[in-house]
Amino acid sequence: MERGRAPPPPWRGPWILVLLPALAGGQPLAAGEAAYEEWRATGVRGRAVELSCGPAAAAPPAVVFWSFTPQGEGLPRAVAVGSGREVAMAPGTGTLGRVTLRNGTLELRELRVAAQGRFLCQGLFPERGRLRVGYAAVLLRVLVPVSKPFVRPTAAAAAEGAAVALTCTVREGTEPLSFSWQHQEPRGGPSVTPAGLGGSRAELQLTPANRSHTGWYICTASNEVNNRSSDPVYLDIVYGPDEPAIRVEPFSPEQGGFSAGEREDVVLSCLAPSNPPSRYVWLHNGSQVHVGQTYVITAIARAQAGTYTCLAENSHLQTRTQATIVLTVYYPPAGSPSCSALASDDQRDVALRCRWLGGFPPARLRWVGPQEEEEEEEGLMGTSFSMATRIQAGAATRNGSSFSCLASHPALPLGAACGTTLWVPSGSPSCAAAATKGDEFVMLRCRWDGGAPLVTLRWRDSAGRTLGDPAPSTAVLVLSTDGSLGGREFVCEAAHPLRAAAAQCRLRLEVPELQAESEVAVLEGGEAQLACRQRGSSASLGATVAWYDPKEREVTPGLAKYQLEQGEEWVNLTVRDAEWPGDSGIYRCTATNAVGTASLPVRLRVDRYPAPPNVTISKLRYTRARTEVRLEWRTQGAGNLTGFVVQRRRTKKPLRESASPWETAAGDIEPHSRDRRLGGLDPAVLYAFRVLAVNHRTAGHPSEVQTPAEPPFEAYPAVTGAAVAGMLVASAASLLAVHCIARHRDTLPRLHELLFRTAGTGEQEPVGTAEDAEAAAGGEEEAGPAQGDSSAPGAAAGAEAAPAQGEPSDPGTAAEPLSAAPGSTDDPVNVTITVTATP
Repeated sequence: MERGRAPPPPWRGPWILVLLPALAGGQPLAAGEAAYEEWRATGVRGRAVELSCGPAAAAPPAVVFWSFTPQGEGLPRAVAVGSGREVAMAPGTGTLGRVTLRNGTLELRELRVAAQGRFLCQGLFPERGRLRVGYAAVLLRVLVPVSKPFVRPTAAAAAEGAAVALTCTVREGTEPLSFSWQHQEPRGGPSVTPAGLGGSRAELQLTPANRSHTGWYICTASNEVNNRSSDPVYLDIVYGPDEPAIRVEPFSPEQGGFSAGEREDVVLSCLAPSNPPSRYVWLHNGSQVHVGQTYVITAIARAQAGTYTCLAENSHLQTRTQATIVLTVYYPPAGSPSCSALASDDQRDVALRCRWLGGFPPARLRWVGPQEEEEEEEGLMGTSFSMATRIQAGAATRNGSSFSCLASHPALPLGAACGTTLWVPSGSPSCAAAATKGDEFVMLRCRWDGGAPLVTLRWRDSAGRTLGDPAPSTAVLVLSTDGSLGGREFVCEAAHPLRAAAAQCRLRLEVPELQAESEVAVLEGGEAQLACRQRGSSASLGATVAWYDPKEREVTPGLAKYQLEQGEEWVNLTVRDAEWPGDSGIYRCTATNAVGTASLPVRLRVDRYPAPPNVTISKLRYTRARTEVRLEWRTQGAGNLTGFVVQRRRTKKPLRESASPWETAAGDIEPHSRDRRLGGLDPAVLYAFRVLAVNHRTAGHPSEVQTPAEPPFEAYPAVTGAAVAGMLVASAASLLAVHCIARHRDTLPRLHELLFRTAGTGEQEPVGTAEDAEAAAGGEEEAGPAQGDSSAPGAAAGAEAAPAQGEPSDPGTAAEPLSAAPGSTDDPVNVTITVTATP
């Protein structure tokens, strides 16, 4: 038991009633005023129900005690006791449901069937300062919902006419129970209640069962709580097959059967009601051809006509039925009717013919002319089977009249028709002539297309004699080329029934006729085009055209010099890069057909360009190395030119040898140039030069022949410059040597004496300069020898000259100043030499 969240106290059973005065808290108890109430309540299993202790508007009891007496038992059982917020539950209340007590009201959730019985509430109710004892008895009825029913048929499948019953059963549910039934067809549809079959009871009787009872059955059970429906149960009533019914598409009934047109799709359907569905077998003339309810004959043929039987079989009942029809196949003649118009009675009448052979039955044909009634009754004149002919007078028929042939056949719902219109072609016949290969025969062709009937053509000669046989539209006459056909005339006559007078065309066989210019002129180096064209009616004989050059050689394709361009009636000859005078002359154009040959000359004149002006060499001189020459020239006179050419050759030649040929030293020189530097010469060879002016391919008169002149002598300036330079170098060297000897008097005494003429001992040298006088004066005063200036050029030279005298010297040390020789009183003389070079 529960009491708030504290552990439950031990349950004392019914003895708790003696504790009610103590629980009143010392308040006076009016036992004589106790009230007793009783009522009924209904609950549903699994749901919730509330049981109140007293009227709903009354105050809740201060103390309440609930007990339960099961239905059919006399001993009550404690359920719950409560005082305010303190509540205690008796053990075993779970069999009633989930029990809770709040404010004196007992609530049963998830109600169980065991809770059906008598609940007693005892409570102390506060009233006017005292406690009143109250009793309330609640008779609780627990209802059980209906469970899902299920249906059990006496048989899942039964033959038609047998007795069948379906029973609806429920597992639980509070009675009274009611039942209802719904029936649904096998292929769906609305559910309906079977009428007159006891559909309100738990058992549905189908006696006797028929095919309409086949389908789904649903049972619905209900009570005062709810209603539930069962899952559908299928009841299959087996029956059939009934007598088959054959349907033919397209529907075309005949006496004793059906008919269809050949190449038509025929669908045979057989229906024999049966359950299970019938198995269908089709027989053609007693032989099985198909299994299935529908037999489709695609593009039925005439051999498929005959009797067709449909067998329907019920495999469950092992029963069968059959039905037979006769199918006739009509087929029209092949293709469509053909209409033609032929001339008859020597081109005076027209025979209209209509043919459409074959078919079953044969097609009915009849001709209908303009302004005639097209709908005629059968049996009238002009109606026939397969073929129909009508003669129409040509003189009485207007040009452009139309006639129709109407055909009817059972296999053709819309029938068929063909027609022709009688008319004369416009214009007149055309004549042409052509030669066969090798010109062995000449074929004359006369043609005039169109017309109905076709125009009849025949050939005649100029004397009116008939040549060959008449022919429609085209008449061909073949003649042998024996040399007598040239100039002969032939006539083609055309006749038509709707034309009163015959038409004709004439043809004369003639030798080919050519047309070309008599002379064509072109400048040298250009292209000359010689055109040759055929004219006249002879072109229809297919003449062969050829060109011949001035040497009577035939010009053939592929030659580099010539180019041929040919059309149906013309041939052009192009002479490339015309040369003078080799390409000038008479070219001949010839044409040959089966009756003769024609020739036409064309003169080609190749003209040269005008001569350019003459040229004179104004300067021709060797360069210093004699491997090049400098050439200058000038032009004389007026004239057009496109360039210059310089030629050379050797002038000296051995005896008895001819002069060497001129060779081109420079070509393609611009027309505005007047000089040229030419190299690649042998200095040992003497050359001669000349210059020519060129106008396209025409060269003018060459200039006078000249040999190069020698270059002018230019050695004097070079020699003079070399001499001056040598003198300057020698003067500088001499002055340097004198200066060195003067500074090194003691080292080079002999040279010094030789240059300066020294006297004996005690004699002084003449002083030539102020510096010498100063040196002499200083020498007498100084006790030691004077040291030379090491920076002077002479000192450097003396230092370098010392080793040449055989005296040892250290190259790593500076040269020491030379001292005076022993016994000599002469001091060293410092000499300064200034050299000025004038360029």
